[in-house]
Amino acid sequence: MNIQWFPGHMLETKNQLKSAIARVDALLEVVDARLPLASSNPFLERIATGKNRMKLLNKADIADPEATQAWLEYFNRDIKWPAAAICATRPQEVSHALESLVSQVDRNKARKAKVMVVGIPNTGKSTILNTLAGRKVAKTGNVPAVTRHQQRTSLKDNIDIYDTPGILWPVIEPRHRGLVLAVSGAISDTAVDYHELAHFAAQLLLERYPACLIERYPFLNPLPGQAQALIETVGKARGCLKKGGHVDFQKASQLIIRDLRSGRLGRISFETPKDINVDDDTDQ
Repeated sequence: MNIQWFPGHMLETKNQLKSAIARVDALLEVVDARLPLASSNPFLERIATGKNRMKLLNKADIADPEATQAWLEYFNRDIKWPAAAICATRPQEVSHALESLVSQVDRNKARKAKVMVVGIPNTGKSTILNTLAGRKVAKTGNVPAVTRHQQRTSLKDNIDIYDTPGILWPVIEPRHRGLVLAVSGAISDTAVDYHELAHFAAQLLLERYPACLIERYPFLNPLPGQAQALIETVGKARGCLKKGGHVDFQKASQLIIRDLRSGRLGRISFETPKDINVDDDTDQ
């Protein structure tokens, strides 16, 4: 599944972002800790050369801690790219990351450090800005593409921070990357098939997190061996039924995806450094 989802405002933002990056000192690239590679925008690699940068693995509080540690080692040690795992609503974690990045900027203390927060939709960029400011200065939401225009906020220690709209790229491939992004909620649900997403998510959970499935859905005993059977069993148990008692796969699929996105299924990561395929790795 190669997903195409590129709203009109994103094309305009892409052009504006290129010129805006040239005017700042450093970039905080926010990615989803559950899918740090899939949620990294390859477009940034072509326009941010030479800038001080740090990857913020946000939503670390709902990601698999072992997978997150593996990603930090991959970024910090293996490819020498500063990275930190955070939860966007925790001021100490967010402030520490910003301070670490600003310390790399060569500037006269009398001059403001200009930092831009970048990333794809729904990774928590605006929440990070609100946390840093200590008040609500940016609109947030759990749907992609909430922020539409660049916003500037002055912080203490002579720092200006810029929030930008999240942008994707016109065609998302390979197939696995598109599915991972869609399951996480980075892509609008109108562009994807819930049943296909649930099948993908169920198979991942069966293979990597069977204990999480059993804890969330105790009625899965024994655990089904196939994704389709898992969706059907959850649908029956949770009342996702049509007339005649048949399972409503759309409702059952939506239920599983909601549980996964919210963290109710436990701390789960959709990818690890071991999943990196050299042929598919377009970010490094």
